[in-house]
Order: sequence, then structure tokens, then C-alpha cells
Amino acid sequence: MSSAPSKLYADDVSLVVVLLDVNPFFWAAGASGGNHPAATLPFSKFLKHVIPFLNSLLLLNQLNRVVLIATGTNSCGYIYDSGSSGSEGNNRVPKVYSEILRNLAEFVENDRKVGRGPERVASSVPSLLSGSLSLALCYIQRVFRSGPIHPQPRILCLQASPDGPEQYVAVMNAIFSAQRSMVPIDSCVVGVYHSAFLQQASYITGGVYLKLPQLDGLCQYLLAIFASGLQSRSFLQLPKPAGVDFRASCFCHKKTIDMGYVCSVCLSIFCKHHRRCSTCG
Repeated sequence: MSSAPSKLYADDVSLVVVLLDVNPFFWAAGASGGNHPAATLPFSKFLKHVIPFLNSLLLLNQLNRVVLIATGTNSCGYIYDSGSSGSEGNNRVPKVYSEILRNLAEFVENDRKVGRGPERVASSVPSLLSGSLSLALCYIQRVFRSGPIHPQPRILCLQASPDGPEQYVAVMNAIFSAQRSMVPIDSCVVGVYHSAFLQQASYITGGVYLKLPQLDGLCQYLLAIFASGLQSRSFLQLPKPAGVDFRASCFCHKKTIDMGYVCSVCLSIFCKHHRRCSTCG
């Protein structure tokens, strides 16, 4: 299905879809202290930085829209939509905060129930980034088809957990879909390591990538870098990444590799030579 035609507002009106990483394994890892980011920035404090940022987006322009999508380890879901009938007119901070907390609590409980297999305790369990990107793009396409004009959409990924190499194909498909629809993907990483997926996403779609150098200044970084609309960015000096990790994940073992073998027909990537491609045969 082709992308819907774009008819933007004349003013700098934005639709910001925020992907919030609620991975319980990552956030629980900070309870033991140490140098883990979640020890410096626990999830409750993390939300206190994010909620004012969401409200500031709505205050910048009365036509702005904000959508919040939670990214769990087993599922993804819509948490808040400022354009919905239930939220419209109730965008004050206390009401927004209570609604987001209530919906997040329900989502985390449901995400735990749909989990399969034995309980995992490692903080390296990845979140379902590919699923939340797909939800965001589906929402944006629905907005494209909702009327003759619409806000300028963009996606902001607030990522904490590490990349999941097994999601490589799905994430790259979402990135190319966003590029085709001219939807920038901004990335703000609060985890331990850089995200190769989000580095590629921001580079390919023309978004901004930032790994926080100082976690307790999250709100200031969000307001100074990610609150500005796309038209305003041409007048700002935004941070640029020093480099982009273009490494891929092999289709056979789902591991990140530096060198590999590529099928000349379907471009599947393998870490070892195969006489027959397992993807296309």
C-alpha cells in the first residue's frame, strides 16, 4: 500500500509520536545501585522528565498533537493521545500525568502476562522496538488519510534497553517505510550503550540522534533539541553523531556481524557461507 499524499499545515504544526521504553528488566537493574543508568535515573524520575516535555509540545501550538506509545518486552500499546475525544480539553499537567500513569500500569501488567518462556532477569533483554515503530507509522498513515491537511509528523524514540538483533529485518523495514513517508525518526538514548538501530534510523530518515551525556538533564535536552518543529530546525545548531554503526544482523543466528555473506537474490545476510539461501531457496 502506497503512502498517502502529504498536505501540511502552513504553520509549524507537529504530530509527535513518542515511543517510551518501559522495559522492566532494564529499569529494575538500577535497584541494586552501581553505575547502571537506571540507578541515576529511575523510571519514576524518568517520567517526571518526559511528562513536562509532552505538555510543552502541546503548549507550543494549540494544533500540535502528541501520541505516547509504550514499548515493552513482549508487546506495544497506545498510552496517550492528545487528539482523542477523551483527552481533548484535558491536557493540563495533573490530568495528563494521572492518565499516563494509569495506562502505563495497565500496559506493564498486560505485557507481563503475554510473556512466554521462563522468567528473565538480565538487564540486556531488548524491548520490542520494531513493534512500536510499526504502531507509530500506522497511526501516522491514518492521520494522513483523516483530512485534507494534517500536522508535520515525526517519531521520537526514548530508548533505554539494548538492541535486539533478531528484530533487525523488521526494524529496517520500518525505517525504510518512514523514509518513504518522509517521517523523521529522532532518537534519545538513555541506556548503557549506543543503539545501532536508532543511529541508522535517524541517519536514514533525517532525524536527530543523541545519547545523553548527563541523565539528570533529560528534560532540558528534550526541550532544547527535540521540542522544535521541523521547519524551525533549519535555524538551529542541533547535535550530530560522531559516527553511525551500519553493522547488520545475520539471518541465521540473529547476531551483529562486521562481515558476512549476502544472497544475490533476496539480499539476506549470513555469518557463514551457505550453498542454499534459507530465505529464498
